[in-house]
Amino acid sequence: MTPMYESWDAARGAEIIAEHSQMEGATLPILHALQEAFGYVPEDAIPMIASTLNLSRAEVYGVFTFYHDFRAKKAGRHVLKLCRAEACQAAGGDALAARAEAKLGIALGNTTADERVTLEPIYCLGLCATAPSAMIDGRLVGRLDEARIDALVSEAQR
Repeated sequence: MTPMYESWDAARGAEIIAEHSQMEGATLPILHALQEAFGYVPEDAIPMIASTLNLSRAEVYGVFTFYHDFRAKKAGRHVLKLCRAEACQAAGGDALAARAEAKLGIALGNTTADERVTLEPIYCLGLCATAPSAMIDGRLVGRLDEARIDALVSEAQR
């Protein structure tokens, strides 16, 4: 499953915002929809959301920055999320995260220069019994070891 994102367009952003503006608690659904469409939440969208929902920019920005899943920059073609919660750390997740960073040549929270892979930390995937775990393009993977992390990195680089 390869995410294909649209290029940011204010008119398209306004359309997405309008589609979700009547929902209860519309801020989160709008932010999710924008990120799904564009691969990130463009800075220009924050005042648009605020105006539409009659909120301050600070309120919208506060929601945007509170949730770790929202991005301010476009993601790579593939998003590899490594669980950084305690259970995964205790099961060797730190070493596997360092291995993925070394193989990709980037630190967690960054995208490779060729824009193929975004490597992100995530704070609990709910797979503690199969720790350490990861998610690639929305697919959960548990019981990571060196071979499995290498395979995920290779898959993401394609």
